[in-house]
Amino acid sequence: MSLSVKIAYIGGGSKAWARSFMQDLALDPDLSGEVALYDIDQPAALRNQRIAQRIHAHPAARSQFHYTVADTLEQALTGADFVLISILPGTFREMRVDVHLPEQYGIYQSVGDTAGPGGVLRALRTVPTYEGFARAIRDCCPKAWVLNLTNPMSICVKTLYRVFPEIRAFGCCHEVFHTQDFLCCVLKEMTGAEAKRRDIYTDASGVNHFTWITEARWRDVDLMALLPGLVERYYESGYYEHGPADQWTWDTFAYGNRVKMDLYRRYGALAAAGDRHLAEFVDRSWYLKDPDTVAKWHFALTTVDWREQNQKKLIQESIDMAEGKKEVPLAPSGEELVRMLRGIAGLETVVSNVNLPNRGQMPGIPLGSIVETNCVFTNGFVDPVVSRPLPAGALALVRRCSDNIDLLDESIAQRSREKVLSAFRNQALCSGLTLEESEQLFDRMCDAVRDEQFAL
Repeated sequence: MSLSVKIAYIGGGSKAWARSFMQDLALDPDLSGEVALYDIDQPAALRNQRIAQRIHAHPAARSQFHYTVADTLEQALTGADFVLISILPGTFREMRVDVHLPEQYGIYQSVGDTAGPGGVLRALRTVPTYEGFARAIRDCCPKAWVLNLTNPMSICVKTLYRVFPEIRAFGCCHEVFHTQDFLCCVLKEMTGAEAKRRDIYTDASGVNHFTWITEARWRDVDLMALLPGLVERYYESGYYEHGPADQWTWDTFAYGNRVKMDLYRRYGALAAAGDRHLAEFVDRSWYLKDPDTVAKWHFALTTVDWREQNQKKLIQESIDMAEGKKEVPLAPSGEELVRMLRGIAGLETVVSNVNLPNRGQMPGIPLGSIVETNCVFTNGFVDPVVSRPLPAGALALVRRCSDNIDLLDESIAQRSREKVLSAFRNQALCSGLTLEESEQLFDRMCDAVRDEQFAL
């Protein structure tokens, strides 16, 4: 007999996240129940409902879920056992300011949604929405487990706990998964043995998009001991775990892992995110000085023009799937959301990396700061695993980022422009700006995106 649950899915209207989750849910034989879809763009939620109906009509589908579209957030949340939040904060007009206006000051951002000027501005328009989510969850489903997928991940999770301290929330990110794939490639390159990422164990700790692996093993093989050989072999040419080394030249999400390998050489731990993210957490002169420097390190600047075109493509794909013009595939996505649900429900024990307030699981970071480490999911518990200490140099980099997140959270909670400006100036990518330049850039960015949802 399957376990019946109610899942509230907030947002995800035009992105692939919701579709991947629905596919994985359809393939699970032990879960059933209701998925309540809520999106401020209700036609997008209705499309997802139709796509879900087609997914569950597939002969390979193994679960029975009824998908509804809620008219209000409260309707979706009432009675929910699990809440997934996957929203796009603001519009591409605002994201264009986040990513591209700083270029006038020599600041290039390869992502612009977590750290740097873009991360701060995105937080300013995301936090008020998350304050509302936290209050609604407190009032409608206080015992629900909340899985956050939205960036900036750390401050979203921090906000949920600040507003509703008893919430049971954690942030989910797949960047570490890609680095585990990279380590499987290390194993194959250096020994000839093959493994899948779930076959290996990694000890990871840090902040979201700037997490580090200090230990990695497959059976009795120490993968970290193999890493110097691969770095020596591919440091100059680059190495990409999902395709050819030069895929970054035509695929904006690809990279050559040269930033990752360079950080490993300098700090003795493996930075566990894509190079596009890693480059934004350190001084801009290192990897993001200008487009030529970016190309030297074998990754790309993801433009908002590209994102806008890609979203149009994804929306059209969803429309075609909903209308039956395009086949809806049914295959495992490789994500871990449903496995985490299964672990909490007691159907299996799962170990995976998520973002939670530090309860001591990450040495060297203040208690209460949001950190990303392994956790054990089992029988109603999500328990952090104490990570190995990071090398001092890597920890210093992470601590700066963690302190900035805490300062930004406190500043936005107080709606203090001066404190937010301090967090803005403290961003590694803002190094090199004069005090006058940083304040001018901050004010120009805020003035360009300010609306009723903006925190200042």
